[in-house]
Amino acid sequence: MPQTPPPNQPHDIIIGIDLGTTNSLVATADAAGPRLLGQTENAEPDAAIMPSVVRFSEDGQTVEAVGAEARARAVEFPHRTISSVKRLMGRSAADAAADLPFLPYKVTQGENDTARIRIGDRLISPQEVSARVLEALRNQAARALGLQPADIHKAVITVPAYFDDAQRQATRDAGRLAGLDVLRIINEPTAAALAYGIGVKSRSEETIAVFDLGGGTFDVSILTVTPSPDDSDDNTAADFFEVRSTAGDTHLGGDDVDHAIVSLILREAGNQFGINLTANDALPPSTRQALKHFAEATKIRLSTEQDANLRIDLGEGNVFERILTRDEFDSMIAPWIDRAMTRCADALRDAKLTPDDIDRVVMVGGSTRIPLVRERARQFFKTEPYIALDPDTVVALGAAAQGAVLAGLDQSTLLLDVLPLSLGVETMGGGFAKLIIRNQTTPARAVETFTTSVDGQSRIAINVLQGEREMAADCRQLGAFELTVPPMPAGMPRLEVEFLVDANGVLNVSAVEQRSGKRAAIQVAPTHGLSREEVDRLEQESFEHAREDMTRHRIADLIINSRLDIKWTRLAITRVGDGIDADYRNKIESAASNLESMLTKAVTDWQSVSADEISAARD
Repeated sequence: MPQTPPPNQPHDIIIGIDLGTTNSLVATADAAGPRLLGQTENAEPDAAIMPSVVRFSEDGQTVEAVGAEARARAVEFPHRTISSVKRLMGRSAADAAADLPFLPYKVTQGENDTARIRIGDRLISPQEVSARVLEALRNQAARALGLQPADIHKAVITVPAYFDDAQRQATRDAGRLAGLDVLRIINEPTAAALAYGIGVKSRSEETIAVFDLGGGTFDVSILTVTPSPDDSDDNTAADFFEVRSTAGDTHLGGDDVDHAIVSLILREAGNQFGINLTANDALPPSTRQALKHFAEATKIRLSTEQDANLRIDLGEGNVFERILTRDEFDSMIAPWIDRAMTRCADALRDAKLTPDDIDRVVMVGGSTRIPLVRERARQFFKTEPYIALDPDTVVALGAAAQGAVLAGLDQSTLLLDVLPLSLGVETMGGGFAKLIIRNQTTPARAVETFTTSVDGQSRIAINVLQGEREMAADCRQLGAFELTVPPMPAGMPRLEVEFLVDANGVLNVSAVEQRSGKRAAIQVAPTHGLSREEVDRLEQESFEHAREDMTRHRIADLIINSRLDIKWTRLAITRVGDGIDADYRNKIESAASNLESMLTKAVTDWQSVSADEISAARD
């Protein structure tokens, strides 16, 4: 059956949009997989994230700002800067009553008992506000793709799994007001699963838990993915996703962690200086806002480091300073995480399932970067959660993947059935050690043991690569992580590296130093931004450079191993002392010096000395 052209022409582009409560994103997908569309080609990653904030004029007739600019000046114009409007979509003012105390603008009852925002004498619908955000996202996509906004008029938009028909229709209406043909509304947890390739021609039924913990809300959804029939020739028919249950808390998120850190600072600083800093009027709003930003930065730092320095100048010579450790931080947030895990138990109970029934766990939302959140999710669901993709962007990427399917582009992931390119790690000297060879079917596993070549090395960098060439510089980096170990002599550490590719193509790389038990790991998503044509090109380059690459890799290994041989030989001679004949000692030293000279030349220019000559000198 003929397919429609891939979405590489303006009229075929289907964008995927994550229309979020706090932030929104837009993405697209092609043969190399889904990708975010930022404000400019060379923008920072955060530039693709657009705050879901719109500022209107005083009379409510015109839009003054959308996105980052509107949020930055929200304090100046609180009554006409609209944020979190997603809470009002398709709802009456009575339905949204629990959310109204958290909104700085005035919400009233409008036509057909629907919630409306009053600015001046004008009543503005939530759909109109969302439409302005969608318009801005379409413009952002057009800039990134070098197109005119009118060239983009098809979209897939995501909504929470618990959205009812009225809320979904309100989202469609917002898209229509923005000039977009909303081809499909899909659930956010379904989009997150699609971003990982889950449900792309699944081989068997799977049960998925999507753990979505953002800045202000928490949602957990239990999905069952049922494979589409093998004889189906309709490539737009994705596997069937059934939402078995949902649970959550509309006021549980990373903001609570920020507030806990601020409360700690105010309480301890107040005790230290004998003043009450917790009273509402004790600090000006600007200082409280600065404290919140500081708390957020502290939270982010403690997600990657073991401690953070808290230093706050309260004026009049009052400077509060202390170290907040990861262990203290974990103790502070444990009750907060307990609330989320209770909702997970509720979702499983409603679905009549147990943690043993869950096949995959997908993490969504920026707060899932906190290590204890990931660990508690792993313990609860008894499986390693999917964390390879940025939790802030995974929903938008999944929406783009769905858009590519609707456009007729084959979006089966490159790592889904067979591995198109070999996977491995960089070794000392810049070589590429292949652990899993290309064309191996998934799931696949490989384990290899390495050691160090430098005395006292306490940090071991592990560079995960993909490719067919023999040198790391000629391969693609998929990720990197560090393993901290006790200092040991070169050659003593025993570093076991495991590569595990699961049935959905997600790569888990773990490393454990067997003597100390120290462990570290990384996870890589199944789509690595390569089209089939690029895979073929990389494979062809490996054939063309095969003899040269093998020689260069051999020389790199010889350099490392020869230096270790020289080191251990000289240590042995020193240890033996006068127990070895002087002539024989001189002969060994002469041979070692000759080998060192050859190694120095080889490091400068690997083609200046043959591998056979180095091998003979080493022997």
